[in-house]
Amino acid sequence: MREKILAVMEKNSRIDIKDLAALLGESEVAVANEIAEMEKENIICGYHTLINWDNTSEEKVVALIEVKVTPQRGMGFDKLAERIYQYSEVTAVYLMSGAFDFTVIIEGKTMRQVAQFVSDKLAPLESVLSTATHFVLKKYKDHGTVLCDQIQDERMLITP
Repeated sequence: MREKILAVMEKNSRIDIKDLAALLGESEVAVANEIAEMEKENIICGYHTLINWDNTSEEKVVALIEVKVTPQRGMGFDKLAERIYQYSEVTAVYLMSGAFDFTVIIEGKTMRQVAQFVSDKLAPLESVLSTATHFVLKKYKDHGTVLCDQIQDERMLITP
């Protein structure tokens, strides 16, 4: 039942318990208890709203920063990741395989603000060897949701 609950809630976290229970063929109490248990176990870690900021008057810049580091003796990558994710600008930190160690996703009001974060806070951290910043220019799809208007085929259908 857990996997089914998670699959539905991942697409629509606002689904009513009653509707979720009916969809899964379970009792409301059983579904509510299972959700509460998954929250306690930190499987369900929060409920978020996906906002298309391009459709608002709010200015927001999102950047992905590749970070190469030297892991700290006895701590590995975890201690450095914790230092990075403590900054309020940081929305996500991922340990990566490949050419760099972390992907850090941050939000700011301007590109200058993002650049200042990198130069003043991130790059000077001991263990950080290098960074590469990539600015998000446009989001087409985020968390499984298409954010832009889909292109309509304007050709006319001609049948013999």
